[in-house]
Amino acid sequence: MNQSLIFKLDPSEQKILSIISEASKELNLKSYAIGGFIRDKIIGRISKDIDIVCIGDGILLAEHVASKLHPLPPVNVFSRFGTAMIKHQEMEIEFVGARKESYHQDSRKPTVFSGSLNDDQLRRDFTINAISISINSESFGEILDPFNGLKDIEQKIIRTPNNPEQTFSDDPLRMLRAIRFANQLLYKIEDRTYEGIIQSKNRIKIVSRERITAELEKILACEKPSIGFDLLFRTGLLDLILPELALLHGAEYQNGKGHKDNFYHTLQVLDNLALKTQNIWCRWAAVFHDIAKPQTKRFDPEHGWTFHGHDALGANMIPKLFKQLRLPLDHKMKYVQKLVRLHLRPIALTQEEISDSALRRLLFEAGEDLEDLLLLCEADITSKNITKVNRYLNNYLIVREKLYELEERDRIRNWQPPVTGEDIMKSYNVKPGREIGLIKTAIREAILDNQIPNTREAALKLMNEKAFELGLQKVQEV
Repeated sequence: MNQSLIFKLDPSEQKILSIISEASKELNLKSYAIGGFIRDKIIGRISKDIDIVCIGDGILLAEHVASKLHPLPPVNVFSRFGTAMIKHQEMEIEFVGARKESYHQDSRKPTVFSGSLNDDQLRRDFTINAISISINSESFGEILDPFNGLKDIEQKIIRTPNNPEQTFSDDPLRMLRAIRFANQLLYKIEDRTYEGIIQSKNRIKIVSRERITAELEKILACEKPSIGFDLLFRTGLLDLILPELALLHGAEYQNGKGHKDNFYHTLQVLDNLALKTQNIWCRWAAVFHDIAKPQTKRFDPEHGWTFHGHDALGANMIPKLFKQLRLPLDHKMKYVQKLVRLHLRPIALTQEEISDSALRRLLFEAGEDLEDLLLLCEADITSKNITKVNRYLNNYLIVREKLYELEERDRIRNWQPPVTGEDIMKSYNVKPGREIGLIKTAIREAILDNQIPNTREAALKLMNEKAFELGLQKVQEV
């Protein structure tokens, strides 16, 4: 189906497509822009990635196009996939020859054959990504839309151009992409396509963890991530890719006492947090903040359901979850671990008389991540009782004020002990060991409990007292 161009190209897009058109003509090739660039132009989203499909050798076309650009860009060739990519100004342009593909049951890597434009459109994941425009001089701007992608954009539908089970069996990652696009664009997955995901879900096992996590993070980055995670749960994919999160689903009742569904509570916390921060690691902390509740759930006849210790156990689970998801095992993991471990602390302060000692400890343990912790804790208020929510939020304002007042006075947030392990070893001529840790802990606890002032003089005095108790002999002053 041919139609006229229904969107405007900006000058840089017009220029690069004209250069590609000229290069195609010189090589006697037919070329088309296709995929996400066209979809986003129609929808009105910004896109800097342009996919070019040509009837012929895509790598040859990429090299010829590059020769016409200034400054001359390198051509990144992926011979195995028959593709090449050029970076020009702010754009990434990928070239591929039109093809059809044949997949093996145990692999996402296809056997590739040369094909027609229609073959190439048919192998695309969704109709909204199978729309192409001609960039050939005699038909520049004509839209070719054999699978009614324009109508699906108009009706906000995610649908596969081919049989859904075949599409998802060929490349199971497309199931996650369908959910991600539904979340990003606020589209509905067409019923047959949705059923295809359910029927094909077990195929996700052949996809690498890295690719799965990349899609999860794109869902996490959405304005309302709960849409994507709910779809993952309802289709059965979540059980396969992050079963620990799926285990949170369900509410149990005993003696007329029940608890909230911790899965949907988690999604609400995630949405609440997404309104306040785009920090993806803070959002991961929201996903995992209650992850240990299934393991810590107990029923108390007097108090009902309890989840004592889920904060500490959840923090201990983070390294395994990060390793499982191929997330970085570095300071980002420790950041998420810290937020999970501390997420109950601020809310506890809103329910009791707030002591300077408790505030000082929270400042010390949260450090530079205090603001993110408070954002997570405020997002964790999900009661349907508006009066209760407002009361907690007002209490948080009081806690914030007191924390900032105490920080201004004590500078404890990024506090370093006034006496170091090296000081202790030098004073008593001892090697690193148990005694050093005991003395350092005593000094830290005394300062945090306001038993001694946060000064070197007071800390040295306590150091000497504790060293005497441990039977250490002083050899020099520090």
